[in-house]
Amino acid sequence: MSLLKIYCENDIVPFLKKRGGEIKFGEKVTFVEKLEDLKTHSAKYVLLGIPEDIGVRANFGNPGTSKAWEATLGSLLNIQHNSFTNAENIILLGEIDCKTQMKQAENISKEETHYAEELGELVTQIDHKVSEVVKIIIEAGKFPVIIGGGHNNSFGNIKGTSKGLGKAINCINFDAHTDFRSLEHRHSGNGFSYAFEGEFLDKYFIFGLHRNYTSEAVFNSMEKNSHRIKFNLFEDISIKNKLSFSEALREAENFCCHKNFGIELDMDAIEMMGSSAITPSGFTLSEARKFVSYFSKNNNASYLHICEGAPASGLFPNQIGKAIGYLVSDGLAE
Repeated sequence: MSLLKIYCENDIVPFLKKRGGEIKFGEKVTFVEKLEDLKTHSAKYVLLGIPEDIGVRANFGNPGTSKAWEATLGSLLNIQHNSFTNAENIILLGEIDCKTQMKQAENISKEETHYAEELGELVTQIDHKVSEVVKIIIEAGKFPVIIGGGHNNSFGNIKGTSKGLGKAINCINFDAHTDFRSLEHRHSGNGFSYAFEGEFLDKYFIFGLHRNYTSEAVFNSMEKNSHRIKFNLFEDISIKNKLSFSEALREAENFCCHKNFGIELDMDAIEMMGSSAITPSGFTLSEARKFVSYFSKNNNASYLHICEGAPASGLFPNQIGKAIGYLVSDGLAE
């Protein structure tokens, strides 16, 4: 089973838009020829794409997240290289090889009785690929920046990081939903519950959870595990003003950041952002940037995952690439 397509300079040539008198970010990122080279490379960050939307479809959601990686490259590689954007400190590794699973998914009819379950089997295959590659990146002492796909990939990220570090990790998730649903077939709505069940995830904090889209069963499940799972509500932060955005950040930090933790950001938590589940009410992109910037500077931060972006959706098609470009650069800034 092919795990990964490793990029070289020629792979990004179609994305670059060079201009006289300027140096673009993509002209300064670095590459490796094989995964083993990560151990000896001086760069801290490793950029990795996951071009799939099978997990979203297995959750009966709208496809399109498979295109976020390509959209991100088109934007991120063309931001300016300067003393603030830190391009030399990132390895553009490549993308998880999802082509076989994506082709197989296209051949599964929605009319089939076990449509979602069959997609879930493909998600499990991608879980394996993601966790193996993330594990290697972590073992090399690097910080993975993972872009694209559905939130099903949180499981592979957490599992790979946990195995790479040899211990369970914590996680903070900027999301309208918990993605902590039942342990049925694998899909984008149960990545964290699978990570929790597998003992790869210790403490879990959901930042800005929407009350309208969280079932009583999920609230009850979190209550039963309240020593390991906590949340703050979007409504308490942005509608009722029970706590400020800064106070909400500190609440999550106090719960999760005393040990290694992952940073997860679902684009559907950002108001009117092109995503698999667009919300008319949510955080601003600037608030999402503050979230990424705040937690990525913590010494215990172990990876950043930005997911669920769907470039063809939203008020302004293709805004997703530029938005993710901002979030990535915020995660890299020293």
